[in-house]
Amino acid sequence: MRGYFAIGAERISKPLNLGNLIRSAHAFGASFVFTVDAHHKIAASVSDTSHTPEHVPYFPWADAGQMHLPDGCLLVGIELIDGAIDLPAFHHPPRAAYILGPERGELSQDMLRRCDHVIAIPTRFSINMAVAGAIVMYDRVRTLGWFPPRPLVPGGQSAGRPVPASHGAGNGP
Repeated sequence: MRGYFAIGAERISKPLNLGNLIRSAHAFGASFVFTVDAHHKIAASVSDTSHTPEHVPYFPWADAGQMHLPDGCLLVGIELIDGAIDLPAFHHPPRAAYILGPERGELSQDMLRRCDHVIAIPTRFSINMAVAGAIVMYDRVRTLGWFPPRPLVPGGQSAGRPVPASHGAGNGP
């Protein structure tokens, strides 16, 4: 998969949710993880059994104004709001930082103004923040990774992963 992604949460207050989110980010290959205006207890306790901050950079920003993303990185809000693009219809940008709102609330208006896109997971009601993040990361890997189309027959098996195009030395005319 070309490009990179990051994931974070605004005003997160539950250490277990952050631990779950960043552990999933590590497993799905995130380039960095972040929080914005996290509750003070978040820094003291994270239930991350894969020790993600030892392997993946973690940025704890105090507010939306302090958040600094790499050039060309698009901010994608994950929120159940009118006008959000349903996840199955969304084409993930090659360079993206995904941001989730707090456990019992929504992304702030400041954060929504910073978002280049806002997506929603089409569920009947709000789901756990860390679970929502994992669903979005899976969808990104599934749609941008080098996976063949799903088989048409239930229980069928695809032929396997195709070899991605290479753009390195020795592959030219």
